[in-house]
Amino acid sequence: MHGVDAAPLLAIRCLSMPIQVWRAPMSLDDVRRLAGELFGDFVKAVVDVRQGSMAIGAELHADAEALLIEQGSRQADLWGINIYPDRSPEERVEFDSMINVRPAQRNRSRWVEDEATRRQIQQIVGRLLDA
Repeated sequence: MHGVDAAPLLAIRCLSMPIQVWRAPMSLDDVRRLAGELFGDFVKAVVDVRQGSMAIGAELHADAEALLIEQGSRQADLWGINIYPDRSPEERVEFDSMINVRPAQRNRSRWVEDEATRRQIQQIVGRLLDA
């Protein structure tokens, strides 16, 4: 019974977190705080590779994607990632999200398959996370 009660409380807590859109560098400590409040050791984020911005702190990548689209982003420019703030910069970004499945863009898996796109995402995340 204890496990049944804990899941809804976690969902309510996650839903109360506002998604933040970053266009300027933010502290890695802020990412750690969000990670601790949401999933423990990581946060979900969506990067706009055209605008160089990132929405972070959503329970689902799709929620961050929707917010960026509302603010003028194009879906084709948005890629879902997970950020692990306590990992080294080279290992901090995980390119895994359901929103990345885009056969029309030649991305047939949850992983960002294009190496150039992954490098672009890494550069944006590196610029936005002031370690």
